[in-house]
Amino acid sequence: MTDFTMKKDADGVAVITWDCPGKSMNVLSTEALMALDGLIDDALADDAVKGIVITSGKKDFAGGMDLNALAKMKEDAGDEPARGLFEGIMQMHGALRKIERAGMDPKTNKGGKPIASALPGTAVGIGLELPLATHRVFAADNPKAKIGLPEIMVGIFPGAGGTTRLVRKLGAMGASPYLLEGKLIDPKKAKGAGIIDEVVEDPMAAARDWVLNAKDDDLVKPWDAKGYKMPGGAPYNPAGFQTFVGASAMVNGRTQGAFPAAKALLSAVYEGALVPFDTALKIEARWFTNVLMNPSSAAMIRSLFLNKEALEKGANRPEAPDQRVQKLGVLGAGMMGAGITLVSAQAGMEVVLIDQDQAAADKGKAYTADYMDKGIKRGKATEEKKTATLDRITATTDYAALEGCDLIIEAVFEDPKIKADVTRRTLDVVGPDCIFASNTSTLPITDLARASDKPEQFIGIHFFSPVEKMALVEIIKGKQTGDRAVAKALDYVRQIRKTPIAVNDARFFYANRCIIPYINEGMRMVKEGVAPALVDNAARQLGFPVGPLQLVDETSIDLGAKIARATKAAMGDDYPDDEVDEIIFFMEGEGRLGRKSKAGFFDYDEKGKRLGYWSGLADKYPRLEEQPDLIEVQHRLMFAQVLEAVRALEEGVLEDIREGDVGAILGWGFAPWSGGPFSWLDILGTPYAAERCDQLTKEVGPRFTCPALLREMADKNQSFYGRFGPEAQAA
Repeated sequence: MTDFTMKKDADGVAVITWDCPGKSMNVLSTEALMALDGLIDDALADDAVKGIVITSGKKDFAGGMDLNALAKMKEDAGDEPARGLFEGIMQMHGALRKIERAGMDPKTNKGGKPIASALPGTAVGIGLELPLATHRVFAADNPKAKIGLPEIMVGIFPGAGGTTRLVRKLGAMGASPYLLEGKLIDPKKAKGAGIIDEVVEDPMAAARDWVLNAKDDDLVKPWDAKGYKMPGGAPYNPAGFQTFVGASAMVNGRTQGAFPAAKALLSAVYEGALVPFDTALKIEARWFTNVLMNPSSAAMIRSLFLNKEALEKGANRPEAPDQRVQKLGVLGAGMMGAGITLVSAQAGMEVVLIDQDQAAADKGKAYTADYMDKGIKRGKATEEKKTATLDRITATTDYAALEGCDLIIEAVFEDPKIKADVTRRTLDVVGPDCIFASNTSTLPITDLARASDKPEQFIGIHFFSPVEKMALVEIIKGKQTGDRAVAKALDYVRQIRKTPIAVNDARFFYANRCIIPYINEGMRMVKEGVAPALVDNAARQLGFPVGPLQLVDETSIDLGAKIARATKAAMGDDYPDDEVDEIIFFMEGEGRLGRKSKAGFFDYDEKGKRLGYWSGLADKYPRLEEQPDLIEVQHRLMFAQVLEAVRALEEGVLEDIREGDVGAILGWGFAPWSGGPFSWLDILGTPYAAERCDQLTKEVGPRFTCPALLREMADKNQSFYGRFGPEAQAA
């Protein structure tokens, strides 16, 4: 059975149906493309065929390219992978261009056969690039369907003609949200934007009717007609010039030059806009090849698409019956508890929100109401959805209401005594099979589990703030946590549509273990006399959403001081960060506690807007006359984190490097272009990484000492994915 099949009816309509066997969503492979090309040849050559409709045999049209096909193009080309990729991409362009021209005479644009696409649901990536090559796109009136080109989100850009066609269709400015941001919209909005042509109840019937009545002029794309001018102007048109100058500034402003795909996309658009359409396709293919040859794209695709999807589908879920949550109890109605309540109620769960004060519990529930109100204003929710969501939430002080809960998530103050108290009070009420989870960000789960008489049913579920926006959830297994508790946590995270990583219990778990050295290294450099702007901008140019000093201000300096004191008390003489504490305690003593106090590493206005770095820092810690090189600052910030990730793997806190990479990007915004800490080390190569550790240890200090695992891998010239990746583990 092939992915594409064709049936010709008595009226002369050839219907080509895309239906990948055994898959819930159509994806395009090289073999499928060749099959489609053959069917198009057949239909164009058949005099009995008046027109063609391309549709899907599934509820959606298509989800994109089979990424393995791109890898195969590289492999098949042997010593010339770039040539193999370019030729493979041009083959794809040729097939779609054949659809677009449909047998027309190249001089008169006459004699072609109308080809329409009928989209029953979602059409993204190549699933939109193919319809864009047809003469008319009909989509079902399906508000749940998504239309768009999200490739930029995984480190590539639309390379099957989508970039060139969308820019020529909408203009550079009009196309930018869909190309540079990967924006996905529903069919009605896609029609309003000019991306598709019609939204109808029955797209198949409408498309069939159209091809039977289409005229020659209906088939000619604007860019193939004489006198075509790009909407908004080409680069050297006065209006277009401003657009392209602005686009370059916008891309560099947002990406800080850290993301190769965005720059390549802009180059393909700019250069392509200066030449005829077929030449523009060749330019697009060259830039697409350039991106695919960059190790960043492979790393991003692996981490943000393949690894993320595998974790969300339960790659590391232990064997256990279905553990989806029916009734959830949330202890603590503060910001974290309110956020957990919101996402759980939105996912359809009954939620009991407990706080010691009824007013606090009601305020926690009101968080959901406020959130839904904002969604209603943006057209993302309805009054009916708001009512239904709020009806699932019971806000109370009565622990008896927790009866029947199959999962409890405790989100009270980071105080072991308070947590132990609410744990015992809860376990007195709930049934014997209820799983208990703590949302702690720092306290060891094994210690907290002592408050339970069933530590095998005790687990950590660490959310990131704000809960409703952050995609990652860190699941922490205590020393006695059982498989059913892990399965329950993973199934719950899947219900709320977030990405889980599961790690073993250790101080700061995984995410905070790596974030704290990043923050600390930034503060160490300020103490040494490095300009604060250099520290933060070095991080932003690596792709981090905020620099370490800004991050301290956002999370609050007194929290950092509290963590420092607690960590030092626990570690004693082994505590490594006395130098960092000096600057933290100095800031705390000055009353500069961060954004919340409108004074921290930055000065702020009355509304909390940053005004610039506080001049008092330079008085306390004089600036070096000669500032360090940008790369040196960046390496210190990067290695401070990745070495902790390696140690976490070495010590068994991390069991799967996929979780280390995905967790870093989604949890704290670790340089997404790199694919995560382990992918970055693979890009560098372990021999160089170990050598750089030795240099930093000599120049800066022993915190950069090369971990034994990295040293061993460097000596053997091993990569992390070569040794610990899923293929290596399966071998």
